[in-house]
Amino acid sequence: MPCPLCETDAILIEISVSGGPTGTAEICQTCIDQLDAPEPAHLRALPSTMWSENPAVQVLAHRLLSKLDTDWARDALDILYLDDDTRAWALDVPMQTDHKDANGVALSTGDTVVLIKDLTVKGAVFTAKRGTAVRGISLFSDTPEHIEGRVEGQRIVILTQYVKKK
Repeated sequence: MPCPLCETDAILIEISVSGGPTGTAEICQTCIDQLDAPEPAHLRALPSTMWSENPAVQVLAHRLLSKLDTDWARDALDILYLDDDTRAWALDVPMQTDHKDANGVALSTGDTVVLIKDLTVKGAVFTAKRGTAVRGISLFSDTPEHIEGRVEGQRIVILTQYVKKK
Protein backbone atom coordinates (compact mmCIF):
# COMPACT_ATOMS: atom_id res chain seq x y z
CA MET A 1 0.00 0.00 0.00
CA PRO A 2 1.45 3.42 -0.90
CA CYS A 3 2.19 6.09 1.68
CA PRO A 4 -0.72 8.57 1.80
CA LEU A 5 1.71 11.54 1.76
CA CYS A 6 4.38 10.68 -0.80
CA GLU A 7 2.75 7.79 -2.69
CA THR A 8 5.84 5.58 -2.44
CA ASP A 9 5.45 1.87 -1.83
CA ALA A 10 6.98 1.31 1.58
CA ILE A 11 6.24 -0.21 4.93
CA LEU A 12 3.73 2.03 6.68
CA ILE A 13 4.02 2.93 10.34
CA GLU A 14 1.04 4.17 12.33
CA ILE A 15 1.68 7.48 14.06
CA SER A 16 -0.47 9.67 16.27
CA VAL A 17 -1.06 13.19 14.95
CA SER A 18 -0.68 15.69 17.77
CA GLY A 19 -2.79 18.69 18.62
CA GLY A 20 -6.30 17.44 17.98
CA PRO A 21 -8.60 14.51 18.39
CA THR A 22 -6.98 11.13 18.67
CA GLY A 23 -6.14 10.82 15.00
CA THR A 24 -3.66 8.45 13.47
CA ALA A 25 -2.10 8.10 10.06
CA GLU A 26 -0.07 5.32 8.52
CA ILE A 27 2.92 6.82 6.69
CA CYS A 28 6.34 5.66 5.57
CA GLN A 29 9.50 6.11 7.65
CA THR A 30 10.86 8.66 5.16
CA CYS A 31 7.78 10.87 5.67
CA ILE A 32 8.08 10.46 9.44
CA ASP A 33 11.64 11.79 9.13
CA GLN A 34 10.29 14.69 7.00
CA LEU A 35 7.91 15.97 9.69
CA ASP A 36 10.58 18.17 11.29
CA ALA A 37 12.64 19.14 8.23
CA PRO A 38 10.72 18.46 5.02
CA GLU A 39 12.51 18.09 1.70
CA PRO A 40 10.51 19.26 -1.34
CA ALA A 41 11.87 16.49 -3.56
CA HIS A 42 10.36 13.72 -1.43
CA LEU A 43 7.01 15.44 -0.93
CA ARG A 44 6.17 16.38 -4.54
CA ALA A 45 3.04 14.18 -4.31
CA LEU A 46 1.47 16.30 -1.55
CA PRO A 47 -0.68 18.39 -3.94
CA SER A 48 -2.58 15.23 -4.87
CA THR A 49 -2.39 13.33 -1.60
CA MET A 50 -3.56 16.28 0.52
CA TRP A 51 -7.12 15.40 -0.51
CA SER A 52 -7.13 12.23 1.59
CA GLU A 53 -10.37 11.39 3.38
CA ASN A 54 -8.40 10.81 6.60
CA PRO A 55 -8.34 14.10 8.57
CA ALA A 56 -5.03 13.11 10.22
CA VAL A 57 -3.41 12.83 6.75
CA GLN A 58 -4.92 16.20 5.78
CA VAL A 59 -3.42 17.74 8.93
CA LEU A 60 0.01 16.27 8.17
CA ALA A 61 -0.18 17.48 4.57
CA HIS A 62 -1.13 20.99 5.72
CA ARG A 63 1.70 21.11 8.24
CA LEU A 64 4.27 19.88 5.71
CA LEU A 65 3.10 22.25 2.98
CA SER A 66 3.32 25.13 5.47
CA LYS A 67 6.97 24.29 6.19
CA LEU A 68 8.02 23.99 2.54
CA ASP A 69 9.35 27.18 0.98
CA THR A 70 8.46 26.48 -2.65
CA ASP A 71 5.96 27.96 -5.08
CA TRP A 72 4.20 24.64 -5.65
CA ALA A 73 3.75 24.10 -1.89
CA ARG A 74 2.30 27.60 -1.42
CA ASP A 75 -0.06 27.04 -4.37
CA ALA A 76 -1.20 23.70 -2.95
CA LEU A 77 -1.73 25.23 0.47
CA ASP A 78 -3.84 28.00 -1.09
CA ILE A 79 -6.29 25.50 -2.62
CA LEU A 80 -6.36 23.02 0.28
CA TYR A 81 -9.79 23.11 1.91
CA LEU A 82 -10.10 21.97 5.51
CA ASP A 83 -13.22 22.22 7.65
CA ASP A 84 -12.93 24.48 10.70
CA ASP A 85 -12.12 21.69 13.18
CA THR A 86 -9.46 20.14 10.94
CA ARG A 87 -7.91 23.55 10.18
CA ALA A 88 -7.71 24.34 13.91
CA TRP A 89 -6.09 20.93 14.45
CA ALA A 90 -3.62 21.56 11.62
CA LEU A 91 -2.72 24.95 13.04
CA ASP A 92 -2.57 23.49 16.57
CA VAL A 93 -5.10 26.08 17.67
CA PRO A 94 -7.48 25.04 20.44
CA MET A 95 -11.09 25.17 19.34
CA GLN A 96 -12.86 28.19 20.78
CA THR A 97 -16.35 27.88 22.12
CA ASP A 98 -18.90 30.58 22.69
CA HIS A 99 -20.81 28.34 25.08
CA LYS A 100 -20.40 29.63 28.63
CA ASP A 101 -22.10 28.57 31.84
CA ALA A 102 -23.80 30.95 34.28
CA ASN A 103 -20.39 31.88 35.74
CA GLY A 104 -18.79 32.57 32.34
CA VAL A 105 -16.78 29.33 32.25
CA ALA A 106 -16.33 27.87 28.75
CA LEU A 107 -18.23 24.65 28.05
CA SER A 108 -17.11 21.84 25.75
CA THR A 109 -18.82 18.80 24.31
CA GLY A 110 -18.74 15.98 26.85
CA ASP A 111 -18.57 18.23 29.93
CA THR A 112 -20.64 17.64 33.04
CA VAL A 113 -22.79 20.51 34.25
CA VAL A 114 -25.07 21.00 37.26
CA LEU A 115 -28.44 22.72 37.11
CA ILE A 116 -28.60 25.85 39.27
CA LYS A 117 -32.38 26.24 39.06
CA ASP A 118 -35.42 23.97 38.92
CA LEU A 119 -36.44 23.74 35.27
CA THR A 120 -39.87 22.77 33.99
CA VAL A 121 -39.31 20.53 30.98
CA LYS A 122 -41.74 21.37 28.21
CA GLY A 123 -43.35 18.32 26.62
CA ALA A 124 -42.46 16.12 29.59
CA VAL A 125 -44.14 15.38 32.89
CA PHE A 126 -41.24 16.22 35.19
CA THR A 127 -39.21 19.10 36.53
CA ALA A 128 -35.43 18.95 36.33
CA LYS A 129 -34.37 19.76 39.88
CA ARG A 130 -31.62 22.14 40.94
CA GLY A 131 -28.39 20.24 41.65
CA THR A 132 -29.03 17.60 38.98
CA ALA A 133 -25.82 16.63 37.20
CA VAL A 134 -26.05 16.47 33.42
CA ARG A 135 -23.19 14.39 32.03
CA GLY A 136 -21.84 14.32 28.48
CA ILE A 137 -23.46 17.48 27.17
CA SER A 138 -23.65 18.35 23.48
CA LEU A 139 -23.23 21.86 22.10
CA PHE A 140 -25.22 23.54 19.34
CA SER A 141 -22.74 25.26 17.01
CA ASP A 142 -25.23 27.89 15.87
CA THR A 143 -26.74 28.79 19.26
CA PRO A 144 -24.19 29.32 22.05
CA GLU A 145 -26.89 29.78 24.68
CA HIS A 146 -28.22 26.20 24.24
CA ILE A 147 -26.76 22.85 25.26
CA GLU A 148 -28.27 19.41 25.14
CA GLY A 149 -28.10 16.75 27.81
CA ARG A 150 -29.89 13.77 29.31
CA VAL A 151 -32.01 14.30 32.44
CA GLU A 152 -34.08 11.44 33.87
CA GLY A 153 -33.41 9.39 30.74
CA GLN A 154 -34.74 12.06 28.39
CA ARG A 155 -32.67 14.23 26.06
CA ILE A 156 -33.48 17.91 26.68
CA VAL A 157 -32.26 21.33 25.57
CA ILE A 158 -31.03 23.52 28.42
CA LEU A 159 -30.17 27.21 28.46
CA THR A 160 -26.55 27.76 29.51
CA GLN A 161 -27.62 30.49 31.95
CA TYR A 162 -29.11 27.77 34.19
CA VAL A 163 -26.04 25.54 34.47
CA LYS A 164 -22.58 25.64 35.98
CA LYS A 165 -19.65 23.48 34.93
CA LYS A 166 -18.76 20.76 37.41
